[in-house]
Amino acid sequence: MGAGIAQVAARAGFAVIMRDVADEFLVRGVKAIDKSLQRDVDKERLNADEKGAIIARIKTTTDIGALSDAFIVVEAATEDLAIKTEIFRSLDKVTKPDAILASNTSSISITKLGAVTRRPDKTIGMHFMNPVPVMKLVEIIRGAATSDPTYEQVRSLTERLGKIPLDCQDSPGFVSNRVLMPMINEAIFALHEGVATRESIDGIMKLGMNHPMGPLALADFIGLDVCLAIMNVLHDGFGDSKYRPCPLLKRYVDAGWLGKKSGRGFYEY
Repeated sequence: MGAGIAQVAARAGFAVIMRDVADEFLVRGVKAIDKSLQRDVDKERLNADEKGAIIARIKTTTDIGALSDAFIVVEAATEDLAIKTEIFRSLDKVTKPDAILASNTSSISITKLGAVTRRPDKTIGMHFMNPVPVMKLVEIIRGAATSDPTYEQVRSLTERLGKIPLDCQDSPGFVSNRVLMPMINEAIFALHEGVATRESIDGIMKLGMNHPMGPLALADFIGLDVCLAIMNVLHDGFGDSKYRPCPLLKRYVDAGWLGKKSGRGFYEY
């Protein structure tokens, strides 16, 4: 998703620095951006010169210090509080005092992330949807200390990126995943209990509810490890058994069957 965010920002005319922990991830990200933009060239929504200009606006680095002049940093790391906390501490040290620190987290508390910095008023959630270049929504999440100017700047930026900002308060799972993940989890329970096959469960939701993708296929696309992490945030945050992750989901994650990215999840790829 980080590559998708970089692509959208560069396409909107911004100079972008894409930072990751290893060069191999950066190479993969640039390839994904090139492939995505080439589809637009092939469909004549973009010409080759425009594509080249967009890619030229994106610089890559493994040095977090290279972000020192950024006016906003959008973090899109693994959905793990400890990892994100360490990143926010590091960003707080290397960026300008007036820089905004945003997280693309899909469930973790913005208030907690802001609290480990010296700028909780400039910390906010920008939850993009996947795939970022295609999906219009950005869920904007204010932490307890997020200031009005930070919120207004981020709303304005979101619109400049060609996205639609919709607001919610800092609560486990926000709105999108508080509603989506229990549905996916219940579909996994239905499979776990032998209520129906994976094909029937997904087919019923697609044909009966007009969903473009069934919940089990969607879980594979998101990543089963991410689904489990979000369910754990919901379960821990609300203390309600209705958010208990399905044992089958835990089993698949333990087996390394994480979905499309690992070649196997509820389906084989």
